[in-house]
Amino acid sequence: MEFIKQMLGNSIIEYVAVICGLLNVYLIIRRSLWNFFFGFIMVVLYAKIFFDYQLYSDSLLQVFFFITQIYGLYNWIKHKAPDGKVVVLPIKKQRFLMAILMTMILWFILSIVMQQYTDATHPIWDGAIAAFSVTAQILLMRRNIESWYLWITVDLLAIGLFTVKGLYPTAVLYSIFLVLAIIGLFQWRKTISD
Repeated sequence: MEFIKQMLGNSIIEYVAVICGLLNVYLIIRRSLWNFFFGFIMVVLYAKIFFDYQLYSDSLLQVFFFITQIYGLYNWIKHKAPDGKVVVLPIKKQRFLMAILMTMILWFILSIVMQQYTDATHPIWDGAIAAFSVTAQILLMRRNIESWYLWITVDLLAIGLFTVKGLYPTAVLYSIFLVLAIIGLFQWRKTISD
């Protein structure tokens, strides 16, 4: 019974964040501008949740997501196809490799800062999720298909961390995000080949 209680979570705020997150990613896969409405709500709620659970990199990441949502909304509106869906672009291999290198540097910096200056419980793991999420979010807001590869990486890392922290509904959410990211990759890839 205790396991079921833990799986259900302790807070209504986490449930609302999970529902908004699912709707957000579903609408991103569909290349719908409505994803931003749910994205804004989700990041505000998760900023509080992660802060309360001493996952400071992830909490700060939500502030970054909020700001990039504004840029993404503007960019997606500007690059709509006649059917109202956003146009998807591949990124050049050299730029993608540079993005990965910058991600590794950010991961190193975040991990050190969180380890030295906070009481973060898993600074290296938390830092990896944050660093890869930053790059994935930037590529997503720019409509680059490669963002899905990074989201798959983030989801795999996050499932483990949130399970360890007892954030079971959020771990389940990231498991669903993993499936959705794989679907998103294939759906976006199809739009490029069409």
